[in-house]
Amino acid sequence: MLWPAIGDLLPAAAAVALSPFPIVAVVVVLGTARARSNGIAFAAGWTGGLAVLTAIVTAISSGASDADSTPSTAVGVVRVVVGLVFLGLAVKTWRGRPRPGEETPMPGWMASLDQPAPGRTLVLGAALSGLNPKIMALAISAAASISQADLDPTETALAAAAFVAIGSSTVLLAVGAHLLAAERAAGPLATLKRFMIDHNTAIMLVVLVVLGANILGEGIATLAD
Repeated sequence: MLWPAIGDLLPAAAAVALSPFPIVAVVVVLGTARARSNGIAFAAGWTGGLAVLTAIVTAISSGASDADSTPSTAVGVVRVVVGLVFLGLAVKTWRGRPRPGEETPMPGWMASLDQPAPGRTLVLGAALSGLNPKIMALAISAAASISQADLDPTETALAAAAFVAIGSSTVLLAVGAHLLAAERAAGPLATLKRFMIDHNTAIMLVVLVVLGANILGEGIATLAD
């Protein structure tokens, strides 16, 4: 069934949408002199990179689930591995957290976005979604859910499209808000940027722990069936 499959991949898609990297990056891009063209380029790159990544992992996952294979076992193993990866990343994030009184620095890649060209912004958007290990892990988890749902090709494509649309929603909303009302959106976007930078560790820690525990639990349950 399509809707239950979309419901299963919703947590992973929401985690992609709430990842600090694209939100902060798009806000930085929208603060440049060529905000309109750069914002559209970043949104196109992010959505395109996520779409290509999702298509690849979904095709691989669906191809592995043929009639002679054991998809439940394969999906369970994938989820256990992804869950453990997220929990490991949560530990790494906690250990690397800023100490009390220590100012949170802006990442180098973010600082380099002061005056980007649209082409560079397009590539950056695609790289942040298509080549980001955390986004890859979330896409693999979503693909496993799609594979386990036993959908037909059309439903598989629709479920993958839903993952991309939800995962891109925050970037698209930020760019859309700027295009429709640049002056009114500037203040809220700047506040959001500062919040995401200041609380990046806490946000990532919560997302990684919740998703890691959830995906790991689903994997163990699948293997136990």
